[in-house]
Amino acid sequence: MSKLWVIVPAYNEEQGIGATLAALAAQRDRDFTLVVVDNNSTDGTAAVVKDFASAHPELRIEIVAETQKGTGAAADTGIRYAIAEGATRIARTDADCLPYPDWTARVHAAFDSGLRLVSGQLIPRTDEGVKWLDRTVIRVALEVASTFGKFRPGNQDPRYLGPYVMTPGCNMAITAELYEAAGGFPRTAIEDLHEDRALVNAVRMITTDYGLRRDVRVRASNRRVRAWGIKNTLAWYADHRYKPELVDIR
Repeated sequence: MSKLWVIVPAYNEEQGIGATLAALAAQRDRDFTLVVVDNNSTDGTAAVVKDFASAHPELRIEIVAETQKGTGAAADTGIRYAIAEGATRIARTDADCLPYPDWTARVHAAFDSGLRLVSGQLIPRTDEGVKWLDRTVIRVALEVASTFGKFRPGNQDPRYLGPYVMTPGCNMAITAELYEAAGGFPRTAIEDLHEDRALVNAVRMITTDYGLRRDVRVRASNRRVRAWGIKNTLAWYADHRYKPELVDIR
């Protein structure tokens, strides 16, 4: 059995998850098990995954269900399922993201270097009709947020053993033992809490074996920018200062 399991939470991703699955099928290192967590979808998400699995029997693809709404809850269910099945290394991306072809290989290399929590690099997708300028603003904003996070009052605590490292939930990896020791992702909805920030801060109380690896790359969706505009999107990610009527943009 592969040491690496890849977890993909999915809610109503019938239209887009095929591209994510194709990107994972195109990995140079395909020695991993993929778990898609159907987060109580009301569309054909599960059927798309099942059809893809049937068309790609060489891949190990499993579907588990989580009825509690939220990326935190769904990711936690998927990761704990993988650990129960024997996973020792877990990577997570989201159902609207496109991992680079060397993503799983780079995740392994990061673990082999001694890291127990790996923070990857986000690069905006270019196939969603979002203007180049807005994509550039997002990339700059991510760098600013990463720097600001080191000084953010909410990320300061004398119990932390090392500096804050922004760790996006859609491009991260963690060892099974550290995930359990840190308590895992909070089982929350994205409207309530950024579960990735909570996990990395829990890790910081346990170890300094975490860090950013810019060669662990995922193309992330800009659909919130397309729906809300750049200003509101940035306000949303800055502690939900923008509160839209619909969060689950599809």
